[in-house]
Amino acid sequence: MNIRRGSSEASPARGRSIEVDFFRGLVLIVIVLDHIPGSTLSHLMLHAYALCDSAEVFVFLGGYASAAAYTAVLAGRGESAAKMRFVRRCWEIYRAYLLTAMLTLVSGAILALLHLNPPMVELSGWTPFADQPLRAAFDIAVLRRQPYLSSVLPMYVMFALCVPFAVPLARRAPWIALGLSVAIWAFARPLAALFSIDDMADWAFNPFAWQLMFVLGMLCRVQPISECFHASRTARWFTCAAVVAVLAFAIVKLFVLTQPLPGTFKQNLSVDRVINFIVIAWLAAQLVRTGSIARLARRLPAVVTVGRTGLVCFVTGTLVSLIVDTATPHTFHGFRGVLIGFGGDLVAIGAVLMIARGWSDWKGQQSGAPANGAGYG
Repeated sequence: MNIRRGSSEASPARGRSIEVDFFRGLVLIVIVLDHIPGSTLSHLMLHAYALCDSAEVFVFLGGYASAAAYTAVLAGRGESAAKMRFVRRCWEIYRAYLLTAMLTLVSGAILALLHLNPPMVELSGWTPFADQPLRAAFDIAVLRRQPYLSSVLPMYVMFALCVPFAVPLARRAPWIALGLSVAIWAFARPLAALFSIDDMADWAFNPFAWQLMFVLGMLCRVQPISECFHASRTARWFTCAAVVAVLAFAIVKLFVLTQPLPGTFKQNLSVDRVINFIVIAWLAAQLVRTGSIARLARRLPAVVTVGRTGLVCFVTGTLVSLIVDTATPHTFHGFRGVLIGFGGDLVAIGAVLMIARGWSDWKGQQSGAPANGAGYG
């Protein structure tokens, strides 16, 4: 899989890819919609017809972008600067995690005070926080407890710290890097138990399992599949097999697995989720090769901007989801309910696009800035 080839918008000096930014922006918007219970468009998203969802895409792209950022800084300013870039990035993500947790709890407190949206109050974790605020605040600070949508960020703190070691290994010995990653993934549950993070209420994403997606993204950046192989008969066979596999997974999800799967499947990144993601990623890579994604991205620059301001859009997106969910009436059903849900979706999408545009304008973002790592802009 190779996201760089077929792109007229990627520059080695910049380390950015318009396709990657487009995919990241799209996934961030999908995450916002997926966390609005009354969303209409969420029924059309990846999780509706696949065993994986936007989380796999997000983490994979995070690994890809991190490798791009590390190699860009390494080429321009040296190894020490590249390492320090990700030490700073780790601190940035940790601060974003604390801010997201605080916004989630404050939102839960306001909703509880106004007696609005009880399910969201429960999801926010406000009630247990109010019972033991000091203990809960300490648990949040040390990553023992992560309120609602902030739960994905702690593992990114770990990933950012590992990038200066993982990327050089992936460049020198890709098979060793992949083998180590697969081994850690295979023993993810006992490793999580060893470090006391195997409780679903505390860690929604087992970092020992999800690092596999991150490493796959890094490998696709630093060890891209050659154009010669992509044009070969074997690659065409892979594409046909991937189409069949995607359809098979969709049939299973739509007609066989009609009940939600246990949360541990996602928490520990089950093998079926990995396989489903890989076949989808292969097909996406073929679209990138043909230039289809680049052409689409040029027609939707606002989505690309979301991808380039990812951290801000992720943090503020939690509030967008909560506000839209609270403001959307849930008493309507049938066609009227679908229309109301669709209206809420449009408001949420518009809000995310405006936030990204406003932040980009305020920061005076330069087109030549190197890509940010760890999945966020």
